Amino acid sequence: MAKNILVLADVRNGKLRNVTVEMLSAANDMADGGQVGVVLLGSGVAGLADGLGAAGADKVYVVDAPELGKYTPSAYRKAFMEAYRASNPDIVLFAHSAIGKDLAPVIAMRLGAGQVSDIVGYDKDGDTLVFTRPIYAGKAFTKVKVKDGVTLATVRPNNLAVAEGGFSKAGTVNTLSVSFEQADLSTIVKEVIQKASTGVDLTEAKIIVSGGRGVKSADGFKPLQELADVLGAAVGASRGACDAGYCDYSMQIGQTGKVVTPDLYIACGISGAIQHLAGMSNSKVIVAVNKDPEAPIFQVADYGIVGDLFEVVPMLTEEFKKVLATV
Repeated sequence: MAKNILVLADVRNGKLRNVTVEMLSAANDMADGGQVGVVLLGSGVAGLADGLGAAGADKVYVVDAPELGKYTPSAYRKAFMEAYRASNPDIVLFAHSAIGKDLAPVIAMRLGAGQVSDIVGYDKDGDTLVFTRPIYAGKAFTKVKVKDGVTLATVRPNNLAVAEGGFSKAGTVNTLSVSFEQADLSTIVKEVIQKASTGVDLTEAKIIVSGGRGVKSADGFKPLQELADVLGAAVGASRGACDAGYCDYSMQIGQTGKVVTPDLYIACGISGAIQHLAGMSNSKVIVAVNKDPEAPIFQVADYGIVGDLFEVVPMLTEEFKKVLATV
C-alpha cells in the first residue's frame, strides 16, 4: 500500500548534510508509489530547495524565517507541524543528529505517535516497515515496528544506501508562512560558540583515521592528519586521547561521543575499550594499528598491523600517495 513519507532535511551551517539524500532515497523505497516530501527549516534556507527533486522529493516544504536561524525545539516544532499538516504523512524521517534526536520525540509526543530511534536499516513486512536498530552499545540488533498510526524514525547517517542515478522528480516547492508567538520563542539562542573545523564531518565521513592514548601527545596526531589529508578522511579520537588533553572532545568517538559508520576506519594507538567500540564497531572495514598484539581492537578489526604507529602510519601515507597517484 502506498505511503506518504515526510523527511526533515538536516541542515548544518547553511548546507544540506548527506544524510538528507540518504533518507530521501529510502523514503522513495518505503513509499511504494506514495508521495515523498521534504521539509526545509531555517533562516536563508530557501535556496537549498533546488536539486531536492533529483534527490527524490515530490514536494519541498520551506519555512524560511529569522526565528529559525538557530535551533530551538518550540519554534522548530511549530514550523514542522505546519509542513506535517500540509503533507499528511504516514511516516516521518529525521536524521539521528543533534536536532533530529531532540525534535523527533517532541513531535512524537505531540502526535501521540510511535518513534524508533537510531535506525540503521529496514525491511518490509507486508504493509508494515520493520526497522533495525543497534542495542547494548552495538553488540546486538533489534527489529522494531510501529503497528498503528504515524511512524517516526531517526536515521543514523551513512547506513541507508543512496539510489544510483537519482530521481527525475519535479520537487515542487511550497513556501509556508508561519506566525510565531511569544510562547513559540520561550527559548532564544543568542549565540552559538563552536570550535572551528575545516575538516570532514566525522558523522558523515566515509573514511576516518582515529587516534588513542598511543599518540602520546597533541603532536602525535600530526601523522594521522597527514594520512587523513591524503585519503580525504576525517580525524577522530578515543575518549582516552581526549581526556589526556591531546585533542578536543569534538573529535571523540564512542558511546559518550560520536557514533560513526564509515566505509573505512583506521584505529591508531587505540586499545579498543568497550566504550570506544560502541561508537565505531559497525564500520564497514576496520584497520587497527597497535604495538600490543593482545589489544582488544584486533578482535573487531578486519585487518591488523602490530607495530609502532609512528613508524606504520607514515609508511601507509606514502603508499597511499603512490596508489592514488596512479588512479
